[in-house]
Amino acid sequence: MDSFFLFVFMFFVSVQAQTKTNVKHSTTAMFVFGDSTVDPGNNNYITTGLKSNFPPYGINMPSHTPTGRFSNGKLPTDFIASHLGLKDYVPPYLNKTLSIEELMTGVSFASAGAGYDPLTTQINNVIPLQKQLEYFKEYKSRLTTALGTDKIESLFRNAAFIISCGTNDLAENYFTAPVRRYQYNITDYQNLLVQNVRTFVQSLLDLGARKFGFVGMPPIGCLPVIVTLNSPSAILQRGCIDEYSIAAKQFNQKLKAELKTMQNNLANSGIIIVYADIYEPLLDIIQNYKKFGFDEWRKGCCGSGLVELGYLCNRHIAVCPDPSKFIFWDSIHPTEKVYYLLFKSFVGIVDKYL
Repeated sequence: MDSFFLFVFMFFVSVQAQTKTNVKHSTTAMFVFGDSTVDPGNNNYITTGLKSNFPPYGINMPSHTPTGRFSNGKLPTDFIASHLGLKDYVPPYLNKTLSIEELMTGVSFASAGAGYDPLTTQINNVIPLQKQLEYFKEYKSRLTTALGTDKIESLFRNAAFIISCGTNDLAENYFTAPVRRYQYNITDYQNLLVQNVRTFVQSLLDLGARKFGFVGMPPIGCLPVIVTLNSPSAILQRGCIDEYSIAAKQFNQKLKAELKTMQNNLANSGIIIVYADIYEPLLDIIQNYKKFGFDEWRKGCCGSGLVELGYLCNRHIAVCPDPSKFIFWDSIHPTEKVYYLLFKSFVGIVDKYL
C-alpha cells in the first residue's frame, strides 16, 4: 500500500461525512505521484502483474466499474480533489483520451508497486518515481504548447503536488528481498529513502512546483498479507507485526524531520511542504474498529482476505457482503470508507495550506 498523508503537522480533524467547507481554496490543479494508494489506473497501460482493472475492484464506483484503483471505490486523492473543487476523480495520466481541460485540473502519475527506492520498482516491474517525473515533464511540455508558458507557470504556482509512497520499499523490498538487507541496516535504508525524497522534491521544484503534500507510511505490520506471512499461525494468531510497523514509524519520523528542514530552508520563497500522518489515524481505526463501525480488521473483504491482491482478487472470488464493514478491501489496501476516514484526518491541513 503504500503510503496518507510550513512545518510539519500531525493534525487530526473530525468532520461529518457530507459537510461542506466554507474555506476558499486557491489550488488550481493537483498532480499526484507514488504508489497504489494514489494510482487511479496508470498500471492499466503498462506490462505488469500489478493490475486491478477488473471486478470485484471498483464495485462501489459509479456503474460498479473497475478503473485500476486498488480498492472498492475512491482513493484519498479523489476525496482531496473533490474537496478542492477540482474534480470528483483524479484520472491516470497514461489515459491518452484525456482532454486538455481534464489535464489542466490535474492527473496522477502514480503506479501501484512503486517506491522511493528504484529497486522496489524493478521488483514489481512498474513505473519508477523517476519515470513518473519524466511523464510530468512530458505533461508540462504538452500543456505549454497548448496553453502558453505564462498560463502554465500560473497553473503550477498554485497547484498541489501530492506524494504517497514508501510502503512497498519496506514490505516488498527490504523485508522480503535480500539485496537491500545485505547492503543496509534498517536505519541506513530509511536514510536512503529520505535522501531519495529530497532529490525528488528538488526535481519538482526545478519544474515549477511550489506546494507539496507528503503522506507518511501506515502501520504496515497490520496489513493482512504481512500478518499472514509473518505470524506463527496465519489463521489462529493474527496480530500486527511490530517489526514492520516500527520501521514504518521510524521512517515517518525521519521524513518529517527532513521535510521540516527543507521547509525552513525555503521559508522565504513561498514554498509550502506539508506532512500528513496516516500512521496514527489508521492504527486508531484498527485498534478501535468497532467504534468506527467496522466488524473486521484482520483480513480483507476479497476472498479469504489473507493473501488476495491484484489478479488473486478477481471476478471468480467471493467478496464480503458489505465492504463498509471491513477496514481492508484486499490483503493490503483499505476500503473506500477507510480512505475517507483518513482524508477526514488531514482535511484541516488541506484547508489551511492548499
